[in-house]
Amino acid sequence: MDEAGSCASGGGFRPGVDSLDEPPNSRIFLVISKYTPESVLRERFSPFGEIQDIWVVRDKHTKESKGIAFVKFARSSQACRAMEEMHGRCLGPNDTKPIKVFIAQSRSSGSHRDVEDEELTRIFVMIPKSYTEEDLREKFKVYGDIEYCSIIKNKVTGESKGLGYVRYLKPSQAAQAIENCDRSFRAILAEPKNKASESSEQDYYNNMRQETLGHEPRVNMFPFGEQQPEFSSFDKNDNRGQEAISKRLSVVSRVPFTEEQLFSIFDIVPGLEYCEVQRDPYSNYGHGVVQYFNVASAIYAKYKLHGFQYPPGNRIGVSFIDDGSNATDLLRKMATQMVAAQLASMVWNNPSQQQFLQFGGSSGSQLPQIQTDVVLPSCKKKAPPETPVKERLFIVFNPHPLPLDVLEDIFCRFGNLIEVYLVSGKNVGYAKYADRISANDAITTLHGKILNGVRLKVMLADSPREESNKRQRTY
Repeated sequence: MDEAGSCASGGGFRPGVDSLDEPPNSRIFLVISKYTPESVLRERFSPFGEIQDIWVVRDKHTKESKGIAFVKFARSSQACRAMEEMHGRCLGPNDTKPIKVFIAQSRSSGSHRDVEDEELTRIFVMIPKSYTEEDLREKFKVYGDIEYCSIIKNKVTGESKGLGYVRYLKPSQAAQAIENCDRSFRAILAEPKNKASESSEQDYYNNMRQETLGHEPRVNMFPFGEQQPEFSSFDKNDNRGQEAISKRLSVVSRVPFTEEQLFSIFDIVPGLEYCEVQRDPYSNYGHGVVQYFNVASAIYAKYKLHGFQYPPGNRIGVSFIDDGSNATDLLRKMATQMVAAQLASMVWNNPSQQQFLQFGGSSGSQLPQIQTDVVLPSCKKKAPPETPVKERLFIVFNPHPLPLDVLEDIFCRFGNLIEVYLVSGKNVGYAKYADRISANDAITTLHGKILNGVRLKVMLADSPREESNKRQRTY
């Protein structure tokens, strides 16, 4: 992206590259008309707070706008409020297309996806151990509407660990709490909440974030075939068959650490249940215990974080705590889940196998089952294939694409559907409509909703000649 050629013209503070994400989540990513001038963006977004800079992304050769822009605010709460109030609105009376507004990902995250709202509404705080959930709610309700509060407790004694979560209804409210609450709470945004049931362990892998503790590329979570990088740093003479495996890990460091530091390190692996620091009166070493909801997360955390340097120059040691579980049964269960995940991955990357898996090898006359809380219209007939395309929709799936027959069943309910198809090997697809009203109805009903356990993003697609083979980077 040629940011140098699209700097702001309004003067004032211009953040450097290293400060673009300071404070976190203070930049918004805009999808706008190619003819929207920077002055209009400044006029419409300045009421939300101090704008430090505006970037309009331009073609390197023609210098024409690509219909993408970024606005950097001085505070996270300002950016969140701008997103909440401007997403889906038109910038001016002559604009017919509503703009899209998201919080931009940090430049170091390695991900091109926009930050989801649910990742911006839950904060993690340190509290006195005497606090109840009502005390926690009373302290933080001044910043906005609270959906729920929870306190992390010792599973054995039931005592508070001095840590808690507060979930707000809006991202701007969570940002206000982080910015304005007493510094003793050490409030930060929490990692996305994970389900505790073991039946959803596969969801942990599908939603695994890019590791932020190092600068390694994302690795295959299911190590079939060649040896994976995260395992190569360990002693190959280890007798892993005799090693105890459990959901609990022991953490040892030559440098003492706090519970907040321990939590921030191990919460990167989804499924963290609780952690605690154990003080040794006879040494300055750091000792801690970490427990996950499932053994899958514990295994990944053990092999990913053992030997990690924190702080730099100090390697932490991570090992399993033998809790008496049968390691053979645990490994057998893990192997079954990995095979199922690998099979699912192969099928999603090979569309010709999707129908066979969906119908179990049957004739395919069975109707697709749709599980959702969205109120869907009744099915309507598809438009003929030769019908001119009036609107194309771009669909993003998380964590994996839906089968084609399910997609067709969903998107044809809005009428005038010509075709729906998936991009091979990607978690994206397209829907073609013969009528713009039908396409807009599909966006309104389905964007951000969950169907059959898959969250959908449904947006207007660029015209084919304007659309490159790769989506634009969101930073």
